[in-house]
Amino acid sequence: MKVKLCVSRERYQKIKDALLDHGIEIDENADLIISERSCFEDHLMVKNLKTNERMVLSTREIVSIESFGHFIEVHTQDEVYQAVDRLYRIEGQLDPARFLRISHSVIIARDKIKTITPTLSMKFILTMSNGRKVDVTRSYYYIFKEWLGI
Repeated sequence: MKVKLCVSRERYQKIKDALLDHGIEIDENADLIISERSCFEDHLMVKNLKTNERMVLSTREIVSIESFGHFIEVHTQDEVYQAVDRLYRIEGQLDPARFLRISHSVIIARDKIKTITPTLSMKFILTMSNGRKVDVTRSYYYIFKEWLGI
C-alpha cells in the first residue's frame, strides 16, 4: 500500500518511520492521503516544461493554476510548469486563505492579484502579477466577492 503524507515537518519523520515499520510505502503520487487537520502543502511537485525535470515548487511562487482537461499548468512570475495531479486535489492541498478557485478550471493566489476589472455580466477579469488575465466566472462571482470582502 502507498500513501501520501500531509503532516507538519516536525511530525513527518516519526509518522513516516511508523508507517514504514508496518510495510506502508510513502509516495507523493498515492491516491490515499494521510493528513493533519489544517495541514496545507507549502510545495507542489511539478515538471519543468523546458527541461522535462521534476522539481519541488514553493506555493509562495504560484500565481495561478489552470486545468486543460488532464493537463495542469502552474504559472509563476516567470515560468510555466506542469503538475501531475487533478485540480480538485491540488485545491484541497492549498491554504484557502491564500488560494481561491475562481472558475471550473482556474485557481489563483490572492496576493498575486494586480487589478480587478468588473464586467457587466457578473464576472470579473483579474490581471495577475505576471501579466496574465483570468476570468472569475459567474458561478464563482459571489464566492470571489465574499472572499475579498467586496
